Amino acid sequence: MKIANISGRAHLLIDGQALDVAEASGGEFGPSLQSLYDDFAAFVAAAPSWSRDGLTAFSTNELGSPAPQPRQVFAIGLNYHGHAEEAGLPVPQVPATFTKFPSSLGGPFEPVPRMGETLDWEVEIVAVISREAYRVSEADAWGYIAGLAVGQDYSERTMQFAAGSQFSLGKSYLGFGPVGPWLTTLDEVSDRDNLHLECWINEDKVQDAPSTDMVFSIPSLIAQLSAVTPLWPGDVIFTGTPAGVGITAQPARFLQVGDVVRSTIGELGTIHNTIVAP
Repeated sequence: MKIANISGRAHLLIDGQALDVAEASGGEFGPSLQSLYDDFAAFVAAAPSWSRDGLTAFSTNELGSPAPQPRQVFAIGLNYHGHAEEAGLPVPQVPATFTKFPSSLGGPFEPVPRMGETLDWEVEIVAVISREAYRVSEADAWGYIAGLAVGQDYSERTMQFAAGSQFSLGKSYLGFGPVGPWLTTLDEVSDRDNLHLECWINEDKVQDAPSTDMVFSIPSLIAQLSAVTPLWPGDVIFTGTPAGVGITAQPARFLQVGDVVRSTIGELGTIHNTIVAP
């Protein structure tokens, strides 16, 4: 199923229309999307039985992040072989993990402020956790994922590499973590181990790679993160970006006011963001 945040309320998307979860469930689930993750298995089991009489049209401008209030947001650096190669850095032996502050998350079509001269892009698969995961095996890890979405890990590179290369501040300005356009549950992803990521800046394709180029697969990331810290329902993981970011281009290329960044991942959909003055 596809689960969307429409005007702050959880909806199922069915044949291009939206079904309000709280109304369809008689108040058993929702209305906030984040609350669905607290009992995600029960929600998924109940949803097929709900009447579709309440289906309504919706506008993409109403869509917000499908994981709007996570307790934790993890992000993984250098997690594609091509990206590590273009950066001239060795492939990590363990996931290069940092955090984006939850306040940086935004909707799939929201404008992104240009907070400096070195604003960069990174299309990424986003995984959302469905239940508490602690010391989970790689073999069992998919069972802890509610679904996948498209994300952009925007980075103000000057801030990112300041103060001994602390990453989190330079990646956590408001709007620097758009996610969407909705959450796609795993049963609707035909090959979750081989998704294709693409990113355009205006009409220029800048990123184009399969997720098979990952250093650490999504199940491996779940296993290695949960070996250290519990992952909670609704937590968000940005799983890394392929080659083609602006800082490694020759010459380096950074986003300007008016640029439109369009990010597509296979069956997960497309998000786009216009760069605006802060």
